Amino acid sequence: MAEHVIIGAGSIGTNVARLLVERGDRVRIVTRSGSGPEHPLIERVAADASDPSRMTRLSHGAKVIYHCANPPSYTMWERLLPPLQTAVIAAAKANDAVLALTGSLYAYGPQPGGRMNERTPMAATGRKGRLRKRMWEQALAAGIRTVEVRGSDYIGKDAVGIYSMLIAPALAKGRAAWITGHLDMPHTFTFNGDMAKALVTLAQDERAWGRAWHVPSPPAVTVREFARRCAVAAGRPPITLIQLPRLAMRAAGLVVPIAREVAEMDYQWYAPFHMDATETADTFGLAATDLDTAIRDQVGAIRGEHADGGQRSNT
Repeated sequence: MAEHVIIGAGSIGTNVARLLVERGDRVRIVTRSGSGPEHPLIERVAADASDPSRMTRLSHGAKVIYHCANPPSYTMWERLLPPLQTAVIAAAKANDAVLALTGSLYAYGPQPGGRMNERTPMAATGRKGRLRKRMWEQALAAGIRTVEVRGSDYIGKDAVGIYSMLIAPALAKGRAAWITGHLDMPHTFTFNGDMAKALVTLAQDERAWGRAWHVPSPPAVTVREFARRCAVAAGRPPITLIQLPRLAMRAAGLVVPIAREVAEMDYQWYAPFHMDATETADTFGLAATDLDTAIRDQVGAIRGEHADGGQRSNT
């Protein structure tokens, strides 16, 4: 019987699974395809996690359910995320399990000075931010033991974000990268290994339940500085960054749905974006992985280090 059930096998779900099995816990990973890391203590199940009855059965006997699933495109959020949230809440309630939610900063919306801490009120005005807010309120109102762990844009092996989508292709091919954001605004990046560690730690500490916490993350850096450090870590020459005019994505959004969804969140990239996790760090003794260490984990594919696992961080 699995002590921990993980929904999703992306970079967060995979890191959570690895942390748990390293200490000897049994894990069940639920995805539509049955994917996930191979390990004797990991059972991979192909199932629709948005089916409450199926999720309740698959979570029988679990101490913790980790919701680490996220649709691959913004355009799918409104359709796919609410049923997933309803199903995992039902499973947690039926099995008296703790529900640990992988959260983001979207629910806050734009904040003065771009600064957010664990006590910042949720004031989102965009669709995706309001959706995140509703889902967290739904979990709080369900009468279960739950915690939401919020991070900023992920970096680290297999993380999906500005590096994987924009910087890595430019580094690999030695070409310029078009950036949909201001190149010189400070921005917080969260190491996906630190998100996993925070999820595992807070899910099992009753002091965390019933509220949201932030993942301790390195100090904010500009996109220009982040790209420079990526090039250094990859052993490649610096790439040219071209700042895309803000109106360009908004204009494209008039006819391209994904461009519209990206433009809705562009306040995160055209103004300072600072996530403070001081309360989480002080309460639970967690610390951020050094930014350059996280970047080395991210760029390992370009350096050829992830193929044999020889250089990969196990954080």
